[in-house]
Amino acid sequence: MTHPDNPTPEQLVEAKRALRALATERRRQLALEVGPEAAGIAAAEQFFTAYKPKSGTVISGYWPLEDEFDPRPLMQRLVERGYPIGLPVVIGRDQPLQFRDWRPGIALVPGPFRVPTPPPDAALLEPRILLVPMLAFDREGYRLGYGGGFYDRTLERLRARGGALAVGTAFDGQEVTHVPHADFDQPLDWIVTERRALRVGAN
Repeated sequence: MTHPDNPTPEQLVEAKRALRALATERRRQLALEVGPEAAGIAAAEQFFTAYKPKSGTVISGYWPLEDEFDPRPLMQRLVERGYPIGLPVVIGRDQPLQFRDWRPGIALVPGPFRVPTPPPDAALLEPRILLVPMLAFDREGYRLGYGGGFYDRTLERLRARGGALAVGTAFDGQEVTHVPHADFDQPLDWIVTERRALRVGAN
């Protein structure tokens, strides 16, 4: 997909919309071919081979929906190694995400956008490493999300407050040559797939 060097806001919206349609179908095919659970298990191995977080670091995961890459095998192993895990909670439009404490076996409740979340009485956590879902990624570290901007606002806030490492989790085949992005789009630091852990971006 070609892209202008300085797209207008309208061109950027259209470019993201077009890529989102293609990437959604591509991810659906990859989920059928590779299998989210098998890919998630392999990605957990890739993560720990490439990176060992500091002991006690709070890490956010997410609960996969439909064809999303499944980070739960990695989340399980992180919990077993003593890392606190938070799941994202949408608190309002144009607001950063909150994160509530998650443990294996905890009863989740329905949240906005049909996303299962920990119950309201679960402790709030502030992650330093975030596992981030996506539709596509490129080698510059930019990801194509779902259009809500929740992770961009969250990463901007956390990075302004002392730093946060963004780890995109995806099928390897979700890589594209270029993800259309604006100045406010927050880049990833790592991509972890079933085949590799890739340092990306400039952070």
